[in-house]
Amino acid sequence: MKKWERLPASIKNDAVRPYYDMLCRKTGSLVLKRLFDIITALVLTVICLPFMLIIAVWIVCDSRGGVFFLQKRVTKYGRVFRIVKFRTMVKNAESAGTQVTVKNDARVTRAGRFLRKCRLDELPQLFNVLKGDMTFVGTRPEVTKYVDRYTDEMYATLLMPAGITSLASIKFKDEEKLLSGADDTDRVYLEEVLPQKMRYNLEYISRFNFFYDIKLMFMTFFAVI
Repeated sequence: MKKWERLPASIKNDAVRPYYDMLCRKTGSLVLKRLFDIITALVLTVICLPFMLIIAVWIVCDSRGGVFFLQKRVTKYGRVFRIVKFRTMVKNAESAGTQVTVKNDARVTRAGRFLRKCRLDELPQLFNVLKGDMTFVGTRPEVTKYVDRYTDEMYATLLMPAGITSLASIKFKDEEKLLSGADDTDRVYLEEVLPQKMRYNLEYISRFNFFYDIKLMFMTFFAVI
């Protein structure tokens, strides 16, 4: 953890301070978390590489466009990074709709529907984990325009790296269904969905320890199944 005085101004507020103090008392769990990330990401990358190559070929054969989807997201201390996913939408999908996806979104490809349902589109994020941009368990990274709408307390989620899965991800695994039919998807996400997800994300920080991370990974596995 950085010293409090060195945190970005947007994060350094009275609502964030209690979460910061809690995490400072959990240095051992934070170290174990990073070691676990590196070792597990390396092992999974080796194991999954053949499957990732098959998925890449499937994506190219299924629709026009590249194999990967790159997007700027926000991680620890407000740093912007490029998240890597398998492409599940048509080419230039962002210019044809919002930055959140709804159920039966016409932009999602045939291969993309399967990959998203099984969370296989997130396999390339193993490289983000190895780089240190992400971790296995933590708040899902948001785009800058949503982070700019955070309340003071929500900025506490930026004290830790963005995650592949989280308690909020498990609770909102059917998020696309919740947003389907909304007249203004962005407004509904910002005013209704995001605040609920953030309650779970802040709860995670309050309860954080290494073994709780392991529990959430098993919960994610069963949720996907």
